[in-house]
Amino acid sequence: MKFLVIGGDAAGMSAASRAKRNMPDLEVTVLEMTEDVSYSACGMPYNIADSKREIDDLVVRAAKVFREKQDINLLTGHRVTFINPSGKTVSGRTRQGKTFEFSYDKLLIATGGRAVVPDLPGMDHPGIHVLKSLEDGRKIKAYIREKQVKKAVIIGMGYIGLEMCEALRELSVQVDMVKPGPVFLPWMAQELSESIQAELVSHDVGMHAGHAVERIEPDGNHIRVICTGLTLDADMVLLAMGISPSSELAENAGLRTSVGNSIAVDRTLKTSDENIYAAGDCADAYHMVTGRKTWIPLALRANRAGWAVADNVCGKSTELPGIAGTAVFKVFNKEVARTGLTIKEAETFSFDPASVTISSRSRAHAHPGSTTILVHMVGDRKTGRLLGVQMVGNEGVAHRINAAAVALHNRMTVEAFSQTDLAYAPPFGPVWDPLLTAANQLLKKMEN
Repeated sequence: MKFLVIGGDAAGMSAASRAKRNMPDLEVTVLEMTEDVSYSACGMPYNIADSKREIDDLVVRAAKVFREKQDINLLTGHRVTFINPSGKTVSGRTRQGKTFEFSYDKLLIATGGRAVVPDLPGMDHPGIHVLKSLEDGRKIKAYIREKQVKKAVIIGMGYIGLEMCEALRELSVQVDMVKPGPVFLPWMAQELSESIQAELVSHDVGMHAGHAVERIEPDGNHIRVICTGLTLDADMVLLAMGISPSSELAENAGLRTSVGNSIAVDRTLKTSDENIYAAGDCADAYHMVTGRKTWIPLALRANRAGWAVADNVCGKSTELPGIAGTAVFKVFNKEVARTGLTIKEAETFSFDPASVTISSRSRAHAHPGSTTILVHMVGDRKTGRLLGVQMVGNEGVAHRINAAAVALHNRMTVEAFSQTDLAYAPPFGPVWDPLLTAANQLLKKMEN
């Protein structure tokens, strides 16, 4: 049997490796359009912050390891341009311009996502960058070094933009952030959002919400970012406006698409074609809270989905229950985490939500080094279910959010969660953990 994979990052290489372990005689071919496979994309901002580190430190497993030790036919520099489901073939071109065609019995589309680039004048300027692939990271590190970048403008205020903001400040680069929307983090509770914004301002980051970018203009060796009511000067511009699923191949092949134009898959990761699977940032998923389809690009989901595809291809029936949208990121000294629904999302999906925001401590009251933790919790008045949690603090946030994620996966009520036996010791938290305090306060509000 021939198992063909399009895309050689998290989902693709996880599927290829596991399939080969499950069935050593399986013929596994991976077609990757870049020269890089199996790397820690999430680590790129932190690598860029350290000028002494090589970007290739982020490579988890080199291409030759897959070829020589796992007997996977991994072909880099191969861009697939067409899928023929009826003929069970894919075709495309190599970086050298040669055409190719491969047949398959089972196909996995793991094409990931791509950075959103607005259609505005001047977007072809060499000083404008995105950060999605390892090659993007190489280009950014080289540009900062060669151009001796001192001022940067980040367009967008999402996860990548915030992480890159810190990375650039570590390199003593002056940073301005700009976005068209008037609210800094519209998905986050106001008090928590204000805490993060204050952290950015305290590190001399220019914050410019409510200014749409109109065009980019060269200005000698520099760049001018022309916005509504504002002009920003820079040596480099980073586009951090989010990503979109790379689903064109699937769409052109007649496969069904879903939320955000992601590829629609069932719980076995199978598409609308029984011989084609999709996994990673290009594919949708089921949300554990709503039970509905969603598209939230997550690293763990990509790897787990790759494993599930491999098992199904090799005859072991495997279904994935879904995701809760759990995420965590760092903004200078702040840890920021979320899982489940915001109150607006809860209203959209016909829940009757109530929410609370509480302030607690990261350690016991009298323990040295204790800092503030803010917790925002959402529950459903009708069913009592816990729907979502957001947290911000200097410590104790990144792993604490996992307790809330487990509760969401098990459809726990706020009352049941308030009775969970969470660990206590003065160096790690107060007797009443911040999550328990939030749950107790939310219960009171839900009862009114």
